[in-house]
Amino acid sequence: MFEGLRFQHWQTASDADGIVVLTLDRAGSSVNALSRAVLDELSEIVERLAIEPPRGVIVRSAKANGFIVGADIKEFEGFGKNGTVQDALENGQRVFLRLGRLPCPTVAAIHGVCMGGGTELALACRQRVASRDPSTRIALPEVKLGIFPGWGGSARLPRLVGAPAALELMLTGRTASAENAKAIGLVDTLTSPELLVEAAKELVRHPRSRPFKQRATAWATNTWLARQILAPILVKQTAAKVRKEHYPAPFALIETWRRGGSSLVQRLKLEARAVAKLAATPTAHNLIRVFFLQERLKGLAGGAEHGIKHVHVVGAGVMGGDIAAWCALRGFDVTLQDREMKYVQPALDRAKDLFTKKLKTAERVALALARLKADVEGSGIPDADLAIEAIYENAEAKEALYRATEPKMKPGALLATNTSSIPLAELRTTVQQPGRFLGLHYFNPVALMPLVEIVRHDQLDAAAEKRALAFCKALDKLPVPVAGTPGFLVNRILMPYMLEAARAYSEGVPGPVIDRAAKKFGMPMGPIELIDTVGLDVAASVGAELGPFLGLDIPPGLDELVKGGKRGKKDGEGFYIWKDGKPQKPEVDPSYVAPDDLEDRLVLPLLNEAVACLHDRVVDDADLLDAGVIFGTGFAPFRGGPIKHVRDTGADALKARLEALASKYGARFSPRPGWDSPALRS
Repeated sequence: MFEGLRFQHWQTASDADGIVVLTLDRAGSSVNALSRAVLDELSEIVERLAIEPPRGVIVRSAKANGFIVGADIKEFEGFGKNGTVQDALENGQRVFLRLGRLPCPTVAAIHGVCMGGGTELALACRQRVASRDPSTRIALPEVKLGIFPGWGGSARLPRLVGAPAALELMLTGRTASAENAKAIGLVDTLTSPELLVEAAKELVRHPRSRPFKQRATAWATNTWLARQILAPILVKQTAAKVRKEHYPAPFALIETWRRGGSSLVQRLKLEARAVAKLAATPTAHNLIRVFFLQERLKGLAGGAEHGIKHVHVVGAGVMGGDIAAWCALRGFDVTLQDREMKYVQPALDRAKDLFTKKLKTAERVALALARLKADVEGSGIPDADLAIEAIYENAEAKEALYRATEPKMKPGALLATNTSSIPLAELRTTVQQPGRFLGLHYFNPVALMPLVEIVRHDQLDAAAEKRALAFCKALDKLPVPVAGTPGFLVNRILMPYMLEAARAYSEGVPGPVIDRAAKKFGMPMGPIELIDTVGLDVAASVGAELGPFLGLDIPPGLDELVKGGKRGKKDGEGFYIWKDGKPQKPEVDPSYVAPDDLEDRLVLPLLNEAVACLHDRVVDDADLLDAGVIFGTGFAPFRGGPIKHVRDTGADALKARLEALASKYGARFSPRPGWDSPALRS
């Protein structure tokens, strides 16, 4: 039926049983993303299959790294600019609807990454088979772009797996393993990667019916009455996590599902209209921008090779131990050094917990544990391709460590520091080969925070920087190169915000009120809770290091808490009492009225320092600054980053608000250099 036809992105093959295998291999791309051209070809293929139906149709990928990563986001952004989003959504819906209506069994054969539009294509098929490989991850993450699934995902998934499981996947955007997908009914059967197509053919020959419990749940949770009862509950749960004015997509998804009836066509119309409306919001524009910022960070290494197999970490505290554990998790051989085994053992225990959580099976956990070795004597240094210093923040102690460590290192090995604030121009003076010395500044908690600052200095070799960028990519971290000035990027920008919060607290503003003001702006965590989380001792230490550089004083009360042994979450008490890893925030008198300018007092110092960092070229450009602050601090992603927020709000207006605060509270609010830059007005 395809004789004489040639497709650019799809390969077609038919076996002796009359089963057609459609293989997606998007031309000129390392991954399969669904562009208009890919969908147009699929539409033509499906049209021909409908005329002369085969015994069955299997959809698979030719890419070794995954099934389909989703829609072509660059193209989708273009649809938004020219106002054709709804047309693009309806076109994709039509293609998948025709695929779903083929009068023969259709099976999606999933191996590796299956995201967004790829999952929606799979949902349009009658059945799905997935490989058990750990790389197989299935998701509908569109909420992270400020929209929700618009090619039939929100219309189909609740009717397949039941509303609670479907909405949880779509509202969070989380990825499901193959096993998890099978458990909820998203996938019908599992197999090994090498048997994927054969298992799909078996489903064509002998389609599986879903268990009665799954079918009953799917029906019962999607009745009109169930939707009217469940929707308000979901709205309340969602509102406890995000504000509707900041992130409208989850609320629009719930409402679209609530209104959707038994007709698939009707549900698709509601879906397309709602997603097209969301795509026009500033939130979607900014979250799509954040997606591209993330892709840029991932691509900074280019094609460079890191050449690192063995990592040696000195310092088994919270940061050093967790850096070592993450390196071992990602496949590197790691030796972890500290003065005595009693300092190393807690790090090994935390590592085991991390491996158990991430790797699931006992065999894979055992392999990761075998890659991480205690090394009190430092015998791993001569074999290491990278040595990371992660001891306490004291320049003299670090320099003494470099003098002892560097002579033992092999030629070509990199030496890195995890310092959070000490200028590298100061530290590099002790190093004999400064070209291979740099900063790798991770953030706490290492397993959760995606950013790593690659800290430069004036004698760093470009090749060493490229190796460090490639190493971060191998760790599944997002690197941003920064100048080695005090505080680098993230801590320099964050410190005025945190110190002003501590100052407001010392003036009598309740901690929960301060935290609420920051969260109202869009920060993921309030600054008082943040100080407790990073540690009051750390905040005071970094504040003392950066204070003279930034012209800031440590607020009263912070040092006293530290001296009293109240260091925050790690000790169970700081500004708040902590129980089971959560702050016990005190009740605030209902009659208390927060200061009108509290949000400005917190946020404007952060924006002020971001402008100064751009002016001082701490990073190469504004986009990298926004990326670093978003992924390093969680700065309100829906605002697109601090510099994007300055541009959107108006630099002159924000500068005037800073000047008003300076006249009221003092010079710490004076506008920093850079507010008159044309870069803030583009």
